[in-house]
Amino acid sequence: MPNIEWIVLYMVLGACVGFMAGFLGLGGGGILVPLLASIFIYQGMSIDSVIHLALGTSLACMIISSSASIRAHASRGAVVWPVVRGMAPGIILGAFLTAQVAAHINSTTIALFFALFMALIAVQMFFNWQPKPSQKPISFRGLIVAGVGIGSVSALAAVGGGFLTVVYLGYKNVDMKKAIGTSAAIGFPIAITGTIGYMMSGWSKTLSDPYTLGYIYVPAFLAISIASFITAPYGARYSHRLPEAYLKKIFAAISLVLSIKMLISFVQF
Repeated sequence: MPNIEWIVLYMVLGACVGFMAGFLGLGGGGILVPLLASIFIYQGMSIDSVIHLALGTSLACMIISSSASIRAHASRGAVVWPVVRGMAPGIILGAFLTAQVAAHINSTTIALFFALFMALIAVQMFFNWQPKPSQKPISFRGLIVAGVGIGSVSALAAVGGGFLTVVYLGYKNVDMKKAIGTSAAIGFPIAITGTIGYMMSGWSKTLSDPYTLGYIYVPAFLAISIASFITAPYGARYSHRLPEAYLKKIFAAISLVLSIKMLISFVQF
C-alpha cells in the first residue's frame, strides 16, 4: 500500500472536493484532476500515464458523488427524466469511445485540452454567460447528438459533463434548477462509462503498476470517495449561507490556476 501520508493527502483532497461539490453543485473535477496529476508525479508515476490515471480516477470518484446528488435532486422533483433517457445512449457512446481513444493521445495534448476547457468554464462562471434560448423544442435526435458531444468532452475533461449539460438545457429553455438536477443525473452514466472505458484502455498499460485497475488508481479512488461522501452533505448544508456567485468565481479561479500549473508541468517534461 502507499505510505500513510499519501492516503491522508488523498482524504484531505476528497474532503475539500466533496465539500465544494455539495456547496456549489459541481463535481470538483477542475480541482481533482490537476491535483491528482501532480500528486501522481510526486509519487514517481510515469509522466506518460499520470494524466490518464488522474482522469480515470476522477471519473471513478464521480460515481459516488453523482449517485448522492441524484437522490438529492430527484427528491425535489428537479430531474427531467425524459431528457436523461434521451441523452444517455449518446453519452455512453461518446464517453466510452473517447476513453478508448484517449489512451493513445499524448498526455500533453490532453493537459492542453483540459486547461483550455477550464478556461472556458472560468469565463462562463465569472461573467455568468448563458446562450440565447432557442425557439426550437427538444427533439430525440438533438438529445442523442448533444449526448455524444457531452460524453466525449467528459472523457477528456471530467468537469465537462455538468457544465455543458446545464448550458445546453438552458439553451433549450429548461428551468435552471431542473437543468442542474438533470445534469447531476446525467453525470452518473458519464462516470460509469468513462470509468469502464479508462479501465479497459489502460489495462494492458498498467499491468506492472501496483494498485491500479487500468487507469484507475484504487487507493486514491477509495480515500477520495470516502472523504467526499462524508463532507458533501456539510457543503450542501452551508450552501445557503454564503453568496454562491462569489464562491463560483473563487472555484473557477482556483480550477484555472491548477489546470495551467498542470499544463506547465507537462510541457516541462
